[in-house]
Amino acid sequence: MNESSVRTCVASSGEFVYGIHKPDYTVVNLREKNHIATLGHINGKTAVENKINFPANDVTIDNADWVFEISNPFPFMGATFILKSSADKKIENANPFDIINKHKFSKLKAGINELEDNDPLIISLGRMSTDADLLVELANKSCLFEFDPHTGAPAGIQYEKTKNGGIQRAIKNHHLFEIVSNNPFLPDTYKQAMVLIPGIQGPNKIVGEYKKSAGTHIWEYLRENSYIPWGHYAANMAHDSIRYKIEALKKEDLIGLRHLYYQRIYTQVAQSLGLSVPAKKRTLTEDELESLRIKVLKTIKDHEENKNDLPFNASMWGWNFGFDLSPSGYRLNASHQQIHQQFAIVPKYTPGFINGKNDESHSLFPTYTQGDEIARFCRGFRNSTGKNFFKTYINAIKNNRRMDGRKDKAKSLVFYQDENIISFVPKAQRTQGEVQIMTTAKCGNILEADSTVRKSLDMAILTTVRMLEKLGVEMMVCYETSKRFDSPDNDQRLMYTFIPRHPKSPGTYSQWLYRWIIGQYPEDFAHACNKAVN
Repeated sequence: MNESSVRTCVASSGEFVYGIHKPDYTVVNLREKNHIATLGHINGKTAVENKINFPANDVTIDNADWVFEISNPFPFMGATFILKSSADKKIENANPFDIINKHKFSKLKAGINELEDNDPLIISLGRMSTDADLLVELANKSCLFEFDPHTGAPAGIQYEKTKNGGIQRAIKNHHLFEIVSNNPFLPDTYKQAMVLIPGIQGPNKIVGEYKKSAGTHIWEYLRENSYIPWGHYAANMAHDSIRYKIEALKKEDLIGLRHLYYQRIYTQVAQSLGLSVPAKKRTLTEDELESLRIKVLKTIKDHEENKNDLPFNASMWGWNFGFDLSPSGYRLNASHQQIHQQFAIVPKYTPGFINGKNDESHSLFPTYTQGDEIARFCRGFRNSTGKNFFKTYINAIKNNRRMDGRKDKAKSLVFYQDENIISFVPKAQRTQGEVQIMTTAKCGNILEADSTVRKSLDMAILTTVRMLEKLGVEMMVCYETSKRFDSPDNDQRLMYTFIPRHPKSPGTYSQWLYRWIIGQYPEDFAHACNKAVN
């Protein structure tokens, strides 16, 4: 099988080529306890429980949905990912915009009960109100609750049968449901019943947990059939640790969110290399985590010396903070206001295919990460100047001077630093409010980050998001860029970028990574466009 050296979907033969990920993997279960609960009842009778969310053993994924990875014709523009099962459902209707709800404005009346459920005024109230009693009224308009007969508090949501024999939550107005359940001023008992109890948002399995006596509790969910090839993981603040604002986020919360990230990447890479994991059905200690990191790094070095390829050699991490939904139905940022972070591992290659012949691959294509584009640039910089880019870049940040020449005003770009990292404003910002964190020590990815560097990164991230919220930021996108685990480059640094959502400047985590997520095949959308033109 040939290995392609150029990452583009245009073959020299004048044909399109693409990669297909056909995931097959095992996830080590590091969760110690269960939280089995009744989510509601079907037609008031049959109980719906969340047992499926708490697997007893490791989770084996042996037939996950295919994910197409299509390199952009121009490599610096990233790659497009299509989840096959999603696109297959839309072959007959590939217009992604027909989901937009055409709201009708009604005349303003005396009370909310006289407004139609899909009225934009209702949605606006759900977003902007700080009145808990009003929000409870709106919550009751959005779905059918079940209530505890003793306390009167919501105990769950009613379920109903679907036409195809499945079950679903009895939600009367999805837009109102989303906007109210994500309002920080809704009473916590309603938040828990609507969106926070494990299982209420779906059957995704919980494979990790971080819990401290100080009130920190985090679940780690597995998204096995994901638009990110080979699945991804989400560290979600749990139902009993409600964190809808950065100011509510404790130091231990951020440490826990990041611990689950480090733990999952280290254990999954270890498994792919045939290494044993120190524990199962419990969270690894900090010492176990560090010991595993060192063992994985040594094994990777042995692979390099023996010229063996790593199955997975990169990681992804991202954080969308802040939910909003416009009255027209447009979601403006994260999927949920409750703080959560996402992460995944990335394979080195994906099998390459051509012209719909998907049974047998003809080549291997390098997968896409944004860190690869940085590495490519650094090689060019070194070849042109004879100097390492990141060392030079750090010096430039430290030696910064104002462009207007004034010496009576602040000149530093750095707003926080310690012996391992600097947090700074980029000289060339891509959006209003963009800031970054960069390791100053020679550390290009989280496998190279020892326990002291990890602590520095965690505190820098917490400090940065607290700072941004204090400035007035309500929504932001955060993501990591790093080098491949088996890269010999000692200059490339681990970086974190924070993109606040300015009211007049929208974008998304995946887009800033040049990972464009599409829900249908391009030909089907072209057909939908053709019909619209005619």
